[in-house]
Amino acid sequence: MSLLDIAAFENTPLQHEPFDYLIARQVLSAEALAQINRDYPDIEVPANFVARDLRHGPAFRALLDELEGHAFQAAVARKFDIDLQHSEKTITVRRYSEPSDGHIHTDHWSKLITVLMYFNPEWTQAGGRLRLLRNRHDIEDYAAEAEPVGGTLLAFRRSNRSFHGYKRFSGERRVLQVNWVRADPMARYAQQLARFSTHTGKRLLRMVRGAH
Repeated sequence: MSLLDIAAFENTPLQHEPFDYLIARQVLSAEALAQINRDYPDIEVPANFVARDLRHGPAFRALLDELEGHAFQAAVARKFDIDLQHSEKTITVRRYSEPSDGHIHTDHWSKLITVLMYFNPEWTQAGGRLRLLRNRHDIEDYAAEAEPVGGTLLAFRRSNRSFHGYKRFSGERRVLQVNWVRADPMARYAQQLARFSTHTGKRLLRMVRGAH
């Protein structure tokens, strides 16, 4: 039996301002969410990991299978009216957020579509709520806000104006990210370089904070 309610995604209208996005809720039932959280990877540091490289239980593995399957990709392609057949798909997972996360950005130019799924059973904090922004400067000037609570799925088309970010939050913020990425070698190299620069910068920031 499917864990992911693709119909909930398909029935959510696509918004076009300030860029193409949708926020679908209850794409996971309470029972499915409980099973996935039971089998969620045991991550101990605030970083993104390739989902298949982690140890996890059967329910989480079943969710990965669905996200990697044709039905979900076809639904995303229809919703955004985009051909994803010749792109590459990456799935990463994270468990903890740190104060350096959430800065305003648009995602790397090599990305075509980003999908975020959240798994926290509840969310009461002011920080950590992803905001879809009208500009790169003001976190308060947002068109929509996604509470990172279990069963919420946010998807958007990457563009030069797809600004998003969230107010600082430190703690457990369970999120899985699916990206469809341009398949050409230059795009892969550029993304790897950008990822290396981001991770290096965060390590240096942790070292500076630790020294004080």
